[in-house]
Amino acid sequence: MFNQPQQVRLILASGSTYRRELLSRLRLPFSMASPDIDETAFPEELPQETALRLAQEKAEAIARQNGEALIIGSDQVAVLDDLQIGKPGNHENALAQLLKMQGRSVVFHTALCLLDTRKYPGTNAIQLLNIETRVTFRNLPSSQLDAYLRIEQPYDCAGSAKNEGLGIVLIKSIDSNDPTALTGLPLIALTSMLLQAGVSFFGNSL
Repeated sequence: MFNQPQQVRLILASGSTYRRELLSRLRLPFSMASPDIDETAFPEELPQETALRLAQEKAEAIARQNGEALIIGSDQVAVLDDLQIGKPGNHENALAQLLKMQGRSVVFHTALCLLDTRKYPGTNAIQLLNIETRVTFRNLPSSQLDAYLRIEQPYDCAGSAKNEGLGIVLIKSIDSNDPTALTGLPLIALTSMLLQAGVSFFGNSL
């Protein structure tokens, strides 16, 4: 049920179960659609630029397929030693990532885009923001890292650890002004954008 009459549709431009769970916390009705875009970084593109560009491209791809709606696009790029860290894909790559990150800090750039198709492509149709999160990893024996990976199998996570699960054991500290950004959807930033777009969370008109 919509929180207020005639509230615009909300679409999450993602197939991620992590982002779906996070967006569900806001208790707003939404649908999901997976955008088909090339997520390859451009040559010499800064990590935050990659994340911001892809978040917007995801939202725009879904906007082209829908009528009036608010489209949420998000993308995350992790960086260590100025090199992007992608999703490991398998156990061997994940273990190599965790061993490389031992006792070190990784910066996660989580970009968020809210596209309002009622205005697009005009002025104020797109709200775009990058949230930085610095994660410092503990020094743990490789046997423990291997055991963790076999338990949680975070092979679809950049950084090879699910901070919302058992992977928190691998983390020494998390520094961010938007605590859910690391999981893939910064809810503080998103609620600000939705409020700016006229969304009501508590059933009252703005």
